[in-house]
Amino acid sequence: MMQANEFKPGTLDAMDVLRLALTSKVYGAAIETALSEAPGLSRRTGNRVLLKREDQQPIFSFKIRGAYNKMSQLTAAEAARGVICASAGNHAQGVAFAAQELGIRAVIVMPATTPDIKVQACRQRGAEVVLHGDSFSDAEAHAYGLQQGSGLTFVHPYDDPLVLAGQGTVALELLRQLDAPHGFTVFVPVGGGGLIAGVSGVLKALRPDIRIVGVEPDDSDAMYQSLQAGERVRLDTVGIFVDGVAVKQVGAYTFDLTRRYVDDWVRVNTDEVCAAIKDVFDDTRAVMEPAGALAVAGLKKYAAEHGLQKETLVALTCGANVNFDRLRHVAERAEIGEQREAILAVTIPERPGAFRQFIEVIGGRAITEFNYRYAPRTDAQIFVGVQLAQAGQRPALVRQLTDLGYPVTDLTEDELAKVHVRHMVGGRAPEATDERVYSFTFPERPGALLEFLTHLHAGWNISLFHYRNHGSAHGRVLAGIQVPNAEMDAFATFLEGLGYPAEDATQNAAYRLFLT
Repeated sequence: MMQANEFKPGTLDAMDVLRLALTSKVYGAAIETALSEAPGLSRRTGNRVLLKREDQQPIFSFKIRGAYNKMSQLTAAEAARGVICASAGNHAQGVAFAAQELGIRAVIVMPATTPDIKVQACRQRGAEVVLHGDSFSDAEAHAYGLQQGSGLTFVHPYDDPLVLAGQGTVALELLRQLDAPHGFTVFVPVGGGGLIAGVSGVLKALRPDIRIVGVEPDDSDAMYQSLQAGERVRLDTVGIFVDGVAVKQVGAYTFDLTRRYVDDWVRVNTDEVCAAIKDVFDDTRAVMEPAGALAVAGLKKYAAEHGLQKETLVALTCGANVNFDRLRHVAERAEIGEQREAILAVTIPERPGAFRQFIEVIGGRAITEFNYRYAPRTDAQIFVGVQLAQAGQRPALVRQLTDLGYPVTDLTEDELAKVHVRHMVGGRAPEATDERVYSFTFPERPGALLEFLTHLHAGWNISLFHYRNHGSAHGRVLAGIQVPNAEMDAFATFLEGLGYPAEDATQNAAYRLFLT
């Protein structure tokens, strides 16, 4: 019988994962978490919805399982030397917790952008925290460098047989807790793939009739893209909202197991995740982090797209380590994610009484937002949010307004409009000639905004600027810069050397309607 450290990627199968899970030692630190009914979600989807509450673990995340299982099976010599890992969040806390319980030295390399609450949580458990770089990739490279010659054992967040088998104990609990002789469907959040590899391996070894659906954000779908390509691919960029699964490349072990044992996939957007956070709160009064609600968002979307009715659906709520100041962003986007709010740009006549006539057309619908600024023109542009009684009413509302002679641009799916422009309506500057507008992403840490502005200054005038802290590891800026046509080649070179992701938004509909 092969030991865990003897397996190579491609040699591990479902029965191996099951054996490693059954012989795991996770309960030295982890607890068996509840399988909770979700009555609100059940009513709305027409299915029996259950939540496997990994947010109830001592570190509020499933990551404690894999970290403890790996570290509890180190040799005496390895334990004496200690461990090292790279993480911006839940894996770091899992390693720190396990190290404290086992009396092992732990060095944790975290990006400098990591929120202080997570840094302190690791330090309070006795871990040595090293802050390095702006991203997980920076921290990981530094951790591997520190490991060289130190004798420390690297504890990978997902691509390790003992780590993924530790996560697979979630499935063992689920089978004990849910008596479903005719099978059910499990929705699993996916980042690097440790959780879904472990869960799918255990379930397919014991109950191949159980359907497994992986859920990824549509802007961080490394596993889905790898499966489509037939090999592991590395994403150039990943989304910043569902940061718990923002992985550029999945693991070798996890990719191999996932491609063999996962039945289907669904990808969701930021608004759908925000709506899912609200759904879980409504049913449990618990506040998930974005990754923690990812499986719920996938469950809702998959059930609607496939017309599922009267089935048993399980979502793994994998974590609740959310920064409190992110909740305002979640609240803003939840109604859109539920398709219960329409965000529209509407043209109305610039004359007295036009507002009242427009509101009469809206009728009994609640107005959630109304932004307007006078400009000396024949027509006025208004930015309006309208509450919808149920999903699917937005096209009818747009049609109604258009039929009554109101030109409408639907901005509900326009990220720039929702993050920036809604807070800037009314700022017009006809003198800002040759304005080029870009959306920038930069690491969110003390002094980062000043650093960004210092790098941005290069002799071109900044004519527009909007920044708002969303409690994320990355900040988002909308900037207008006046660049004459003759200098565009030099400006392109400047952007390339700036070191921050930049997206040209000069032709964005919301910008052109409200800010030009």
